[in-house]
Amino acid sequence: MNNKLQRFFSVIAVMSLTVFMANCSQVQSDNANVEIIRGLYDGFAAGDVPSVLAAMSPDIIWNEAENFPYADGNPYIGPDAVLNGVFVRIMDDFETFQLVDQTIYPAGENMVLATGRYIGTHKVTGKTLDAQKAHLWWIEDGKIIRFQQYADTKQAWEVGQ
Repeated sequence: MNNKLQRFFSVIAVMSLTVFMANCSQVQSDNANVEIIRGLYDGFAAGDVPSVLAAMSPDIIWNEAENFPYADGNPYIGPDAVLNGVFVRIMDDFETFQLVDQTIYPAGENMVLATGRYIGTHKVTGKTLDAQKAHLWWIEDGKIIRFQQYADTKQAWEVGQ
């Protein structure tokens, strides 16, 4: 794993673990898929890159929201594409980046919905991102097979300009 990526997840871990745990109101559920997604977000918060990537199917189909800054690579296929096309770019663009006010809901037999906010400070402009987001996840055989992001794309673009 490259140092940039490790630093990204370390920064996220330091900055977001306390905020995540303090602001996280997760729907209690015995749904195994909810637990998979809860574990994924816990991995993000802890900076555990291997566990985040391991939760994804080798064939994961990842879509950023239409018109979101990182949607230019849609669909990202596979964990490495997600890592390099989304996560590394976030690290390059943002001084700080957190997921807060997370709520995780079962959304059908093989789907999970997570709502919350993106909070971050852009490295170049110094502008603050505070945008609503929703993540829709599909799980099959214990692995995440698909992801769809919904977010405030206007704010995401404006923070970088």
